[in-house]
Amino acid sequence: MNDVRKSSENAKVAGGTASERAGKYLTFRLAAEEYGLEILKVREIIGLMDITKVPRTPQYIRGVINLRGKVIPVVDLRLKFEMAGKEDTEETCIIVVDVEGEHDSILMGILVDAVSEVLDIQASEIEDAPAFGVGVDTRFILGIGKVKNTVKILLDIDRVLTNVDVSIMENAAAENAAASSQLAESVI
Repeated sequence: MNDVRKSSENAKVAGGTASERAGKYLTFRLAAEEYGLEILKVREIIGLMDITKVPRTPQYIRGVINLRGKVIPVVDLRLKFEMAGKEDTEETCIIVVDVEGEHDSILMGILVDAVSEVLDIQASEIEDAPAFGVGVDTRFILGIGKVKNTVKILLDIDRVLTNVDVSIMENAAAENAAASSQLAESVI
């Protein structure tokens, strides 16, 4: 019983109260499930574009993209959540999010199956993440939104993409930028 209570307390600390979590969420699909991100964390939604693989990164890090001259790392959220991989489709897109890094925020892309809609979720429609016991970490879940007879898993993107992920991507982006700079200098 104490384990369940601790897990529930962790969810409340991670996500705050339901009234603090109420607001607008961009919802998207991974497999058959619907998820939501706080709209204030979303910078833009872009269609799938060429992603450059970065060697020696975890499998869920798809690579980096060049978005209007800025190198942005991309995480395949399916693989990050240990779901089966899937071929990209016309609906596959990248949500560019603002994630808190160790020193300041960093723009990162998350690859999702499809973007659904923006929802205004009221406090009365949000419940804490269920307690699964000690072995299951649910700190990355802000809460569970119950909207239009469906369930949306509301994510804390700063916790989904851990400091380790952010650090790996900051280093990969810096290395890629340095390599591009060296290549440009050698051409001149």
